[in-house]
Amino acid sequence: MALYFAANRWGSGKGIYNYMAEAGQLLDAMKNREVITGKTLRGEETDGAEFNPQYKMVRFTPNTRRPDSTDPSYHLPAFYELWARWGPEKDRQFWLDAAAASRDYFSKVTNPVTGLAPNYANFDATSGGPGGRPASFADDAWRTEANWSVDWSWWNADPRERQLSDRIQSFFASKDDNYSTRYTLDGTPTGAPTSNPHDIALVATDPAREKKFVEALWNAPIPSGLWRYYDGMWYIMALLHCSGEFRIWPK
Repeated sequence: MALYFAANRWGSGKGIYNYMAEAGQLLDAMKNREVITGKTLRGEETDGAEFNPQYKMVRFTPNTRRPDSTDPSYHLPAFYELWARWGPEKDRQFWLDAAAASRDYFSKVTNPVTGLAPNYANFDATSGGPGGRPASFADDAWRTEANWSVDWSWWNADPRERQLSDRIQSFFASKDDNYSTRYTLDGTPTGAPTSNPHDIALVATDPAREKKFVEALWNAPIPSGLWRYYDGMWYIMALLHCSGEFRIWPK
């Protein structure tokens, strides 16, 4: 997506600076890569395309040695809409279908009361994931609400995304300032609240439509320390989004 935006903002040059061509080549490989077996630092691995062609959903991993499943926080329908316009022509319908599939998936995989999404799940939205891990709302899942919020902000294509945001905001608002960062999907905490329970990555991804959540982001300290790479990326992305600068760069 960054390469497409770069091409639209500054134009494409030659070689690796041909942003449009580089983006198209990468996108083609993501969807159409043939299965390849080769040696890695972890031994021999077999990997294929990053998207499941039947479900039109992103895979948790293209590694064929693991069960084929997905991660709700990997779904980016806002981007798929643009790939359907700017990507290789042969795959444009696929990306339109993938956007629709992900929007529908958000509503199926999240809890109908809390709006919490699982870290991992199967393509049919049932619980599952690597190693048979149980469904739980944790670090990966924090990103899911940001993804559907950006999609609604850019495209207004699926009103259910607003409902999802209302649910998860209501859930966290009901906890006041005493909430955990990890829950079962029905809202049972799996980690005790701490003296600083508001992990900045979680605060940053809360849909920024209510003043309380915007203020929490604005007043949050700049991330530092061990997890600053994760917290910091969500911190800056959320500030960009709230300021209107996380936007589409058209042709």
